[in-house]
Amino acid sequence: MILQPLALTSDHDLPAPLLTELTALYTSNRDFNALSGDFPDPDDIRPEQVAAALADELANPDVEVLLARGSGQLVGMAITLAHHPDPADPDPWIGLLLVDAGAHRRGYGRRLASLVEDRFRAAGHTAVRLAVLDNNPRALAFWTALGYEVVAHRPDRRLGRPCAVLRKTLRVPRAAARIAVVDPDGSVFLFRYVNPEVGVHWALPGGGLDEGETPREGALRELREETGWTDLEPGPLLCTWEHDFSRFDVHVRQHEHIYVTRGPHREPTGPGLAAAHAADGILTGRWWTRRELAEEPEPVWPPGLARLLTEWERNGPERNG
Repeated sequence: MILQPLALTSDHDLPAPLLTELTALYTSNRDFNALSGDFPDPDDIRPEQVAAALADELANPDVEVLLARGSGQLVGMAITLAHHPDPADPDPWIGLLLVDAGAHRRGYGRRLASLVEDRFRAAGHTAVRLAVLDNNPRALAFWTALGYEVVAHRPDRRLGRPCAVLRKTLRVPRAAARIAVVDPDGSVFLFRYVNPEVGVHWALPGGGLDEGETPREGALRELREETGWTDLEPGPLLCTWEHDFSRFDVHVRQHEHIYVTRGPHREPTGPGLAAAHAADGILTGRWWTRRELAEEPEPVWPPGLARLLTEWERNGPERNG
């Protein structure tokens, strides 16, 4: 899918072929138009009405109309608002997201929403809002499935229609890698953290990847920086997982590669470890027995680590490489 801003002619008109496409897009969504009341007759939407509606939107310099094309065909559109008129609202808005009815249930809506979020994220925004009409439960289900949460209920500013206001935090993607070091008794070494968003948790040695670094390279570098253990190498990939948290006040969605290897039972050692731990927010570290790990008295990342390690041992480490 390609997302492009709507381009007007030199006379600030819509090119005729594009207006035909846009009219067909609106017309295909008869049920939504009946709910919204945006057009006098949802069964008879005319090109001049579409042109007038879009001209009214674009009269606001903060509004952008984005056209979504797949295989050269117009499959959807989005109307966004960079700045809400309410000065107490710092977030940009998605004013409308429309997908051709003939292309519903093909993932175009999710993809279009994701591309719009990417544009906001690239512009430095940390969240986005939108409003869903109270009489449109299908739209509410769509947006909540994408991670939007209802934060308020109020009439819309233009027509006074009752709406739910939804908001989504725009998380920054981050790649990371960790290593589960398993001692001869099956214990694993973990570090303890307190995160402002997710609270107390324990995690394996590791962290974010540097630019151009592979997950295996990053896992090895992080292990050495955080423990001082220079005689270990990442073994097989144990799992991958994604999770959300805040890192230095930045909302992050982190994708992690988790490796596993065997090593001796010992404590981290070496110069500079205290400073490195302080910089990374590491509070303490210790070995966890397999029983402690299974009970998880405090949250452990990744969840279910005891089960993953048991399966790794049952299958035979040499067959997991």
